Amino acid sequence: MMREEWTRLSLRELSHAARRALGIDDLVLAIHDASFPSDPGEEVGRGTPYSAGARRLVAFADALGFTGLQLGPQGVTTPTNRSPYDGSVFSRNPLSISLDALAHDREWEGLMDGATLEAVVSPARGIASDRVHHAVAEAAQSRGLRALFSHFQASQPAELRARFDAFRQGAAFWLAHDAEFEALAAEAGTDDATLWPEGLSPGAKSLDCAERYEFEQFVVHEQHAALRSTLHAMNWKVFGDLQIGLAPRDRWRRERLFLEDYLLGAPPSRTDPLGQPWGYNVLRPGLPDATAFFRARVHKMAVEYDGLRIDHPHGLVCPWVYDRRAPDPLKAVAEGARLFESPDLPDHPALARLAIVRAEQIDRRQKRYADAWVRSLDAAQVDAYAEKMGIVVEELASAGGGGLACEVLSTAPYPLVAVLHRYSLGRFRVTQKADIANPNDGYRSENAQPNDWIMVGTHDTLPLARVVDAWRSAGVAEARAAYLAARLAPHPSEQSTMAQALARDRGSLVLGMCADLFASPARHVLVFMSDLFGLTGVYNKPGIVDDDNWSLRLPRDFETEYAANLDAGKAMDVLGGYAMALRARESTASRWAELTAELDRRARHFTSSG
Repeated sequence: MMREEWTRLSLRELSHAARRALGIDDLVLAIHDASFPSDPGEEVGRGTPYSAGARRLVAFADALGFTGLQLGPQGVTTPTNRSPYDGSVFSRNPLSISLDALAHDREWEGLMDGATLEAVVSPARGIASDRVHHAVAEAAQSRGLRALFSHFQASQPAELRARFDAFRQGAAFWLAHDAEFEALAAEAGTDDATLWPEGLSPGAKSLDCAERYEFEQFVVHEQHAALRSTLHAMNWKVFGDLQIGLAPRDRWRRERLFLEDYLLGAPPSRTDPLGQPWGYNVLRPGLPDATAFFRARVHKMAVEYDGLRIDHPHGLVCPWVYDRRAPDPLKAVAEGARLFESPDLPDHPALARLAIVRAEQIDRRQKRYADAWVRSLDAAQVDAYAEKMGIVVEELASAGGGGLACEVLSTAPYPLVAVLHRYSLGRFRVTQKADIANPNDGYRSENAQPNDWIMVGTHDTLPLARVVDAWRSAGVAEARAAYLAARLAPHPSEQSTMAQALARDRGSLVLGMCADLFASPARHVLVFMSDLFGLTGVYNKPGIVDDDNWSLRLPRDFETEYAANLDAGKAMDVLGGYAMALRARESTASRWAELTAELDRRARHFTSSG
């Protein structure tokens, strides 16, 4: 195209053209349910992907060239632990129901009237919109959903009743179980089943609670399906998050599916030298009912999403386990072992019968958690390690999806690498963690492969703006800028000048980190909300359980926030990043010169309206 032709394109058309020119198949925004922004008339103190505010966010990201959403786990959490990674794996969280959508979508036949909605949202007026307010949101949703169900019971609209009954029938495997749990929790006054009195049974009030719970699950599943339909019309994908842990309600009455003596944790690593005793249950290897349970949860996700992020795929392939009876979990996890590669460990004799590897295949010079602890595998052994990953791949393919993002970070044990190769799956490249002194470091962008997913950070890392500020304070920003210039300068002769420019201020280094993603060989780019919008609050402090953790939200006026944070050098300049990455590649620099010039112009005059 000539320059004047590029100028006539909308911001959306220009951005998607740049993304395609760079060979990026997926540019995905990662944001969890509660962190979505809300419009004033729907604010309850918590976000949801099914809201009007979420639709604004999607339109905003679409104009920047994004192609999908990466949602976090969407299950029911407990009042004592808000982490979505400890939520239920079948039930969706009713807190994500958009009451505003129920009031305005005709398919809900007026079950949520304007007066009820006003009564529900009014207590949230004036609260800060950049944080989740758990008590406010839970009270609002409780009032609204009780009113919704009462209207449904009173009116019994035939078409809606038929859809509800069909949903209950199709979801019977998990819905009856979870609804009974909810009923007993209501009867006991706590969702901690360990505190329930022996012989607890549902009464009339709690039986009504069970049906209301089933109806809420119907509503939230319908809203999720509607979101996917809307995004598919935009050629967007919705990715789910296959968490490695299970919620208390998932484990309830299913104890026989899990190992009695071992729990799943994270071994010592570059990220956490002490390891992490997560306390997650481990499915019994070789037990048909345990395999059926795993397949059922994967099947449900496969039909409800277009692809999956696999949280800690090590847990599916080569779990690190530790003694659940040990008095000191942190010491126990440090002294743990891998479930399938411990054929003769004297401190874990019970694992010998589960070993896939043979003793002679282990390199005893390595730590038992080291990537090279196992040094060889035959084809049959790779098959055995690949059982659960094979189920995920098979179920996704059967449902018509297939995108898999595997959260492989600082550790990649040989069996896991072998399974990833079996299915041509990539890993995560988290560039803020790159060791610029080590050319072979796995986090460096130039070491990425086309099937990898690359990102500057995740929901578990510090936001990019704070990382860059820390580099500048520590006096290492110049070295990082020199590394980026070696990646991004169109000519070697220009590296020094570019390095100086990138080190000049925070915004220049943030821009370089953004462009580095787009210039890498990886065809899949993941951007966490904090990094894109330049938020400086921390979303998750690993290992912390309190109401503040996991509570960061995009503010209601996120468009204004983005523009302001661009000016402040905190937000990611996506258009400028496209332009810098296109100039960095010899194969694209001259071909896309006019596109690059227009991207630069739009970046300088960026407005939320495009």
